[in-house]
Amino acid sequence: MVKSLINNYKDVARQGADKGGTSVEKDIEFVKEIASKEKNFPQWYVDVVRKAELADYTTIKGCMVIRPYGYGLWENMQAGLDRRIKETGHKNAYFPLFIPESLLKKEAEHVEGFAPEVAWVTHGGSQKLEERLAVRPTSEAVICSLYSKWVKSWRDLPILLNQWVNIVRWEKVTRLFLRTTEFLWQEGHTAHKSEQEAEKETLKILHQVYRDYIEKDLAIPVIVGRKTEKEKFAGALHTYTLEALMADGKVLQAGTSHNLGQNFAKAFNIKFLDEDQKEKYVWQTSWGTTTRLIGALVMVHGDERGLKLPPKVAPVQIIIVPIMFDKTKKEVLEKAESICTILKKDFRVEIDTRDGYTPGWKFNEWEMRGVPLRLEIGPKDMAQGQVMLARRDTREKMAVKEEKLAETVKELLDNIQENLFTRAKKFLEENIRETSDYNEFKKIIEKQRGLIKTYWCGSKDCEEKIKEETKASIRCIPFEQEKASGKCIYCGKESSTLVYFARAY
Repeated sequence: MVKSLINNYKDVARQGADKGGTSVEKDIEFVKEIASKEKNFPQWYVDVVRKAELADYTTIKGCMVIRPYGYGLWENMQAGLDRRIKETGHKNAYFPLFIPESLLKKEAEHVEGFAPEVAWVTHGGSQKLEERLAVRPTSEAVICSLYSKWVKSWRDLPILLNQWVNIVRWEKVTRLFLRTTEFLWQEGHTAHKSEQEAEKETLKILHQVYRDYIEKDLAIPVIVGRKTEKEKFAGALHTYTLEALMADGKVLQAGTSHNLGQNFAKAFNIKFLDEDQKEKYVWQTSWGTTTRLIGALVMVHGDERGLKLPPKVAPVQIIIVPIMFDKTKKEVLEKAESICTILKKDFRVEIDTRDGYTPGWKFNEWEMRGVPLRLEIGPKDMAQGQVMLARRDTREKMAVKEEKLAETVKELLDNIQENLFTRAKKFLEENIRETSDYNEFKKIIEKQRGLIKTYWCGSKDCEEKIKEETKASIRCIPFEQEKASGKCIYCGKESSTLVYFARAY
């Protein structure tokens, strides 16, 4: 890694990079502060998140601060997802942060699933509350209490709502973005006349909203399918999931869509008078994804030098680094500002005009932050009517004439977006393995990781024993089931159900 850095500085030297700023040695130290991705992936992840100024720890155990660069990334991610949610007919709302204990307890299975993680408010100021208030672990209970008031007739349905809020779950083990006590998320909640409508809704969200967004905007390929009874959302009839493979071979649940059936409707007495004049319970769904997707971006696309951000969500798509000397500083800055003004019409662009830092140091910092394109402009470039462009994904550099700059930038950003997805998909496909032998299964999980495609008999007992013995769980039952049959990977019984196993975050 250090050798590649030194080679990189050969380019920097041509422009007098270390004149009047930090030394090349210090520039190299900038990247050496990151742990090796290959040797210590967990530490590499934390180092990149903090060094790229996405987030940091706070004095409150398990809570993080999302720094401006990280929040800018989240805002762009929100925009793409929010647009898709609204295009499918949903409207945004907001529901309370606090949920009375009596409401939370109405759906028994739901409460049991969340009870260990609930944070409770017991006092308002110095006065003890008559009833404890849960700090929102999820919003089904409070939303259902209002649906029971709003829904009277079939004419009141469907209800298609979404909200962007914070969530609190008292996690035992936390890691920036991946699992924190408080996190940000989007949660959709809908109510329908029939089971068919609710089922159609959950699958629409899974494919038209989540999969489309994660693969097209975040450049992360996913496997979709249904969760087992053991792994489904507490209180749901069915849970559908999107599973993404991280660079360390573990899987991250990228989003879920739940058909809640009538469990909550019966618990909260959400009834409507149908067209046939019969009173019926509504059918409900809920679905959500979170800021853990930022963690997914880091782990799927990042490398030894830091982040690689897809252009569609990158807070800064192009960073302009002027190569400044005392004699030509004014002219170079004016040219950089002119280029920035032109590019800002269509792209998210910034100029790094900081004094006291070499171009080489700036190159490394913006590579760390994952900016897709770097634009260099110096006196030699100006004399030739060109700029230098450097891609973050491949680190290729090229000279581009000014008159072709906007066109070239558009093409490069589109290509970077596509290239990141292609690379991630290739990695996913190369790390899906098939086996019918349990001993081989255990070796793959321990040594190679990734996903294992195999048969499962449907027994909860087999599922639990595999997880206990290997720490691998069934990530999903894919929709596409092959016609062939096999034997359960654990008990050997005949089975026609294919599943994906993996260790997960």
